[in-house]
Amino acid sequence: MQPEIINKLHTINREFYQSFGRAFAQTRRRVQPGVRRVLSEWIHNGDWLDIGSGSGALAQSWQESGLRGSYMGIDFSAPLLEEAAAGLSGKSSPEGMSIDFRQVDLFAPDWVSSLERKEYDGIVSFAVLHHIPAADERQRLVKQVAGLLKPGGLFILSVWQFQHSPRLMARVQPWEIAGIRADEVEEGDTLLDWRHHCEAEADTPGLRYVHLFSREELAGLAEGAGFEVITEFESDGKGERLGLYQVWRLRSS
Repeated sequence: MQPEIINKLHTINREFYQSFGRAFAQTRRRVQPGVRRVLSEWIHNGDWLDIGSGSGALAQSWQESGLRGSYMGIDFSAPLLEEAAAGLSGKSSPEGMSIDFRQVDLFAPDWVSSLERKEYDGIVSFAVLHHIPAADERQRLVKQVAGLLKPGGLFILSVWQFQHSPRLMARVQPWEIAGIRADEVEEGDTLLDWRHHCEAEADTPGLRYVHLFSREELAGLAEGAGFEVITEFESDGKGERLGLYQVWRLRSS
């Protein structure tokens, strides 16, 4: 994919989450069933990084979980980070647990350098990877994630399988409305519109870039960064198939 197209896709999502961040947060007040399952079955005491922490619903559940260690949530959207901070306002973390947020843009090549901690027991990233345009950029990100994990550490992720949702499929838009030709993007790349607004936002449709992954594609990303896929499951949405969750373990060198 050409760099100018990558930048256009990144700009689409940056503008969406800046312009519609509060409306988006209104639709994400609760933790998705798949995320709750991950929290109960796979998250353990230690130091964890949440890539794309959004409006902080997971952080609130983390705070109430009784876990010990640290949670760092990162996101590039100021409105979402404000929602996350507000959600924890007035609540103190239990003894032995720290919860913090930081504004970080994953598209900055050196985003890892903005993290105080350079090694984590585990990293989670829910409904984020499908917003990263270009196969090479996704592989770069996954390799950076691997570089932040202790040997044997877990990377737990989810991606949308929106082909199972008639509601989302009805929101697919032609690339031309974004000034992009269909032959300039990769297979699986999709443009979706957004129709939920809050009072402070203009009542105009928003656009989001989303990549539809195959299992083979995810397996290739894992292998290319030194991970093994140890389990997966589907959850969320009507029919419980909107999200594909996978747990990856970093191979010991």
